Amino acid sequence: MLNIVIFGAPGSGKGTQSVLIAQKYGLVHLSTGDILRDEIAKGTTIGKFANTLISKGDLVPDDLIIKLLNQKIIEHKGFCNGFIFDGFPRTVTQAQALDEMLAQNGKKLSLMLDLQVKESMLIDRLIARGKTSGRSDDNLETIQKRLTIYHHVTAPVVDFYKSTKRFNAISNNTTVEDCFLQIEKLIDSFKLI
Repeated sequence: MLNIVIFGAPGSGKGTQSVLIAQKYGLVHLSTGDILRDEIAKGTTIGKFANTLISKGDLVPDDLIIKLLNQKIIEHKGFCNGFIFDGFPRTVTQAQALDEMLAQNGKKLSLMLDLQVKESMLIDRLIARGKTSGRSDDNLETIQKRLTIYHHVTAPVVDFYKSTKRFNAISNNTTVEDCFLQIEKLIDSFKLI
């Protein structure tokens, strides 16, 4: 069983790399962003609440995200080779909750992949994505707020995973293919252990 957290600032390529990893290793891709956007599209109470926060660049509360993810883990339990968590955890509290959630389901986290990208490149990627995706949170003001939140709130998650020896830095100042080759090499070497 392979369970991976993919981590990085907004625009670091988490979604793109998650899809490639999920396809290659038969993992279920659990993107908190996709799960929340689905709730928003359905017009659920959770979706409406989340939309008011996301559109301003704020984070959705831990308890809500944890509840949604736990439902997805239970839904796929026993029917997959593992999970890739994209966009979660974003706080140390969430990282601890993920370990607990996985343990309750007889699983553990294998690796944390931290996609590292220069900030100027992140901004360029997000603005370009906003022009094609129509996402309301891909504008310069919201991007800058999201990056500030990332550096202050989510960066301590790196220290948490370093302390548990599951942290792995991946440079993504390159092409999608080159980044995936780095990830593939790391996962394959982990699976041999």
